[in-house]
Amino acid sequence: MIEPHAPVSPGAPPWAEPAWLPVRPGTGRFLVLACVFVCAACGLVYELELVAFASYLMGDSVTQASVVLSVMVFAMGIGSLVAKRLRWHAAVGFGAIETALALVGGCSAMALYAVFAWTGGWGGIWAQGPRCLLVGFSLAIGLLVGAEVPLLMELIQRIRRQDAGGAVADLFAADYVGALVGGLAFPFLLLPFLGQLTGALLTGSVNVVAGSALVLGLFRHDLSRRARWTLLVVGLAVLGVLASAAALAGDFERAARHAVYGGDVRVALQTDVQEVVLAGGTGGRPLDLFLDGRLRVGGRDERQYHEALVHPAMSGPHARVLILGGGDGLAAREVLRYGGVERVDVVELDAGLIRLARSDPGLAALNGHALADPRVHVTTADALGRLRRAPAGRYDVVIADLPDPGITASTKLYSQEFYGLARRALAPGGRLVVHAGPVTTRPRVFWTVATTLRAAGFSTAPYRVLGQDSGFPAGPDRSAARAGTPPDWGYLLAVPGPARPRLRLTGPRASTLTPAELSADARAARRTRVPGLVVSTLAHPRY
Repeated sequence: MIEPHAPVSPGAPPWAEPAWLPVRPGTGRFLVLACVFVCAACGLVYELELVAFASYLMGDSVTQASVVLSVMVFAMGIGSLVAKRLRWHAAVGFGAIETALALVGGCSAMALYAVFAWTGGWGGIWAQGPRCLLVGFSLAIGLLVGAEVPLLMELIQRIRRQDAGGAVADLFAADYVGALVGGLAFPFLLLPFLGQLTGALLTGSVNVVAGSALVLGLFRHDLSRRARWTLLVVGLAVLGVLASAAALAGDFERAARHAVYGGDVRVALQTDVQEVVLAGGTGGRPLDLFLDGRLRVGGRDERQYHEALVHPAMSGPHARVLILGGGDGLAAREVLRYGGVERVDVVELDAGLIRLARSDPGLAALNGHALADPRVHVTTADALGRLRRAPAGRYDVVIADLPDPGITASTKLYSQEFYGLARRALAPGGRLVVHAGPVTTRPRVFWTVATTLRAAGFSTAPYRVLGQDSGFPAGPDRSAARAGTPPDWGYLLAVPGPARPRLRLTGPRASTLTPAELSADARAARRTRVPGLVVSTLAHPRY
């Protein structure tokens, strides 16, 4: 450690004496490092909150996380450079930055939700407005977070001069541990107990209190009287704004949900897996089920979707049926319409959705109380993990009623390994059916799934069913159709071995597919072999 009389390096701040502190230097250093810890935790919560909101509101999690993280890291570097100009006024600069960060980071979730809910459907020049706002918040928060450490370095050196390596090691240790705590607190404490909006507002409050307490309590003699009062008044005003927003968060969320989902929202809950919203379903109104903002069940045409998914696979032996996904009970309802069904195993990741399917009057009536049938056995588990433990040759039919293949989190459920495990679980003569996304708007995704099935040893029969002439199709996801193109659902009926399955379709909107119907890109996708767990060529959805 450098002694107090050691020469100051060129360019160092022009203070010759240590700061006057109301506590001992050792305690002062501890308080600075504690503030580093708190600020790092808050900064990571802001970052994760932006990633979560972007994935929830705008689709593919990998794309949105990449945008948020790359912009924030870039902005942090710029913020560190800008902070060099503030190091001669490190205390007041740090106090101002923490106050601004608390306001911007704390209100970012509410602002993003408001823009998405009330302006997301405007189109035109504002079609990318929510994404632009996301980038703007990432940039602003990154700039402010990046300016923290250089200023904290100056403050800790004001207490006792230390060699640069030792000071950096101390600060980064506190910073990284704080980031760990913030990263764990967001999914395990803030999100399940407070929700994204209130959690972000609480984080902002902690941020401004910690920053203001350090500056006004420990380094108040480095500030002029006017600066002290300005920081105090502005900090209290920011706390007032955050507290008011937290008090109104419940009403705001209800209004935003009605703006996004319509006025018939009856249930909105955050389970351990996702946000579940039920709209309608009582008083003769059709029921819509949304999972993380995506339309999973559309009451006007869900029967058409589930009949097309289930019935082609049931034209053969069907005593033992495995439904992967399908926690809403609607696929099980269609399976139970067949005689000879002895056992139906439903594997659903979200226990909260299963409880709703059993207890909510609208959803339970829609699924015909299928999950209460003694032949139906529900397991709360990951579909891939459940297939790994499934005995070989156990099932006559496997129905993959899973999230859309274009969602990054679901790519493992459309992988060669997944289909290889499904093939092992099928009895001789068994059949697998997969929803593979809309054919009209995303042919490359559809035929990539078909290629992956063939790589796993299946022969496939592709088919599709047209949805209604207007609006979004119901099913694992909703995708914006091209102008003038009716929405559709694409399916693949698959059997092990080289013989192509026989496909029987009924209804005026059902039809088989041939490669001749597809574009050159789609034909190229059919020839693409996709091994491993990640289906890398899948496109992210826009809805």
